[in-house]
Amino acid sequence: MMRIIIALLSGALFGGGLAISGMADPMRVRAFLDLFGAWDPTLAFVMGGAMIPMALAWMVQRRISRPFADRAFALPDTRAIDGKLALGAIVFGIGWGIGGLCPGPAIASLALSPAAAAPFVLAMLGGMAIHHFTIKS
Repeated sequence: MMRIIIALLSGALFGGGLAISGMADPMRVRAFLDLFGAWDPTLAFVMGGAMIPMALAWMVQRRISRPFADRAFALPDTRAIDGKLALGAIVFGIGWGIGGLCPGPAIASLALSPAAAAPFVLAMLGGMAIHHFTIKS
């Protein structure tokens, strides 16, 4: 039960941060990606600012033997960059550029403007379903 409560609080904190920072606003994201037009650098500061608590989290993680609400850390077992990772990053970037949203902000946007976010979220879920049923890991 503690894991569910922590996950809920973490998700709410993350979604609130996305909404407050403007990351859930597709127009702001598109302006950030428009390097040769009306470029809006504010999201660079948001992403840069996110590196500070993440760096602190990694320092804490190295010093503790297990997480607070689980038996072990779920860390990736490899750092290899392969074709699947590169293709996934390309598809992610294209979707982010076209839709102005990525999965986290899209879900947060359902609370802010559900009619605008719903088509993206439905397409995202469709893509996840296609991957699940067609791609072998």
